Amino acid sequence: MDLEFKGQTVSTIGTPLSVGDNFPNSTVLNKDNQEVQLKDLLDKPLLISVVPNINTSVCSVQTKHFNEEVDGHSAINFVTISTNTVEEQSKWCAAENVKNMQMLSDVKHDFGEKSNIWIKDLDILARSVWVVDPNGTITYSEIVPVQTDEPSYDKVLDQIDQMN
Repeated sequence: MDLEFKGQTVSTIGTPLSVGDNFPNSTVLNKDNQEVQLKDLLDKPLLISVVPNINTSVCSVQTKHFNEEVDGHSAINFVTISTNTVEEQSKWCAAENVKNMQMLSDVKHDFGEKSNIWIKDLDILARSVWVVDPNGTITYSEIVPVQTDEPSYDKVLDQIDQMN
């Protein structure tokens, strides 16, 4: 899939998944550098916020916005995934006082490869938002066409509200 990133056309490694598809299980790293299987987060609906680089302004805004929503949606698991290292994510969380959002690192690219949203040439994930139900089915998907734009917060939060 072709996307715009800082005025240039970039491509994901394949065609990203869409609503109705089964989200593939993949392995990422948590803040303790331990492997987490995405399937283990499906005890309730899962919101996956994907950012290219947590240390950039739009990614930071997106993550803080969703972090503010976490407390009001206890029936949902929230995670943010990027290719940043666990250390980079931990430093960002400490600097931005983000405590509730679970940050997951895809430094090994398992998540990005299985979901087809890895932009290999830049070693980043495509900015996107996903809602996955407990059966593993994608109920909401947004891949932001211009990667420096923010996602449609209202649309994904409306989707989550409908699930509660």
